[in-house]
Amino acid sequence: MNYDLEERTAKFWESVIDFLKTLRQDSINLPLINQVVKSATSIGANYCEANNASSKSDFRNKIFICKKEASETKYWFRMIARANDDKKDSCKILWREASELTMIFSKILTTSSK
Repeated sequence: MNYDLEERTAKFWESVIDFLKTLRQDSINLPLINQVVKSATSIGANYCEANNASSKSDFRNKIFICKKEASETKYWFRMIARANDDKKDSCKILWREASELTMIFSKILTTSSK
């Protein structure tokens, strides 16, 4: 089985886009939307950069950013769920994927230091 993390991060972002389009555009949601756009897009972008890293140190730094942004994305989905009771189930699914990505990047960091 071929596992493509670059594709997985892209599909995650596509799911985030589709979800964000369903949210009300109000004074509570707009800042939350802006934050999750920044953190969620950063995951895949930094993973692409990691794949083209100029050194092992550069690779580890980009993977660390991926992990950090995935973790931050979980936080924003928690806040979005709190602000939108009707979207809790969708938030839970996206939160879970961000959580899995956080664990994957943590594992990459652990194994790349050996």
